[in-house]
Order: sequence, then C-alpha cells, then structure tokens
Amino acid sequence: MQLRQLAVAFIFNKKNELLFLQKKTTSPFLPGMLVPIGGHLEEGEISDPYRACLRELEEETGLTDEHIQGLSLKYMVFRNKSNREIRTQYVFFGVLMHDQPLVESEEGSLSWIPIKQIESKSVSATTLEIIRHASTHQDDHVWVGTMRSIKRKPAITWALLEDWE
Repeated sequence: MQLRQLAVAFIFNKKNELLFLQKKTTSPFLPGMLVPIGGHLEEGEISDPYRACLRELEEETGLTDEHIQGLSLKYMVFRNKSNREIRTQYVFFGVLMHDQPLVESEEGSLSWIPIKQIESKSVSATTLEIIRHASTHQDDHVWVGTMRSIKRKPAITWALLEDWE
C-alpha cells in the first residue's frame, strides 16, 4: 500500500473570503475544480508539513509566511483510497494580513470565494466537509478526520486530537 501526504492551506481575507486555485481542465488531479492551496509533501518535508504548506503557498500564490497571520494546523484528514493508497492531508488555516498581489502559477487561476458561496461551487467533498466543520468549530484545537461513505455519500468522522496527560 502506498502512503501519500499532502499539505493544504485555507487562507481567509478580511472579507471572510477563501483563496482557491481553479485547477486547469487538463490537470491529472481534480481537473477544473476549485481547491485550497497546497500539494504533496516532498522528500525533505515528511516530518514538517508546515514547511511544505509554506512552500506550496509561495509556489502557487507568491504569498510567504510574512503575509499570513496565524497559519496553523487545524485538521489532519485520512483517506483509504481503494485499499491501494492511504492519504494524509495536513490542513492549515490562516488569514491574509493585508491586500497582497497574488502571483499565479502554472497550476491554474486564483480567486477569492465568499464563504457562503462555496457549497455552490465545484469543490471536492473533502473541502466541503472541512469548511462545514470549521464553521461550527472555531477553536484552536487540532481535529482528526477519517473519510468514509454513508449511503454512497462522502462524509468525514471527526475526533479531537488531544493527549491524556
């Protein structure tokens, strides 16, 4: 079984809009869909998903840690993809400190989407579940989610990540 690790960022602006990347229709992964900024961890980042998240942010948007306030891990989401691949997605949340010009990459085009419009957009089930959970759990905790299917509809079961000490 293959293991894949990803780091993504949900970046808000002062208008409560989220930054999304519109993938090219020729993309091999989620073609044409709106996705949070992010991607796969590279070899030297396996033990540091935060660093991977910052790298992806800069590559895909031109934003650096100096532009983003409070970038922190909020979710870890696990998915067993057809018993061939286990995906771990590290999900970070942060706020753009002030208007900053964005630099688009070869991956697609960037846009700010009002939070209330996201459910009507072409986003993945994972993205929807994370946004729904985050809207009702505005805390500093880290949550762990496992993906599953309920009556053939995707869902995530959430648990608070905490230590017993």
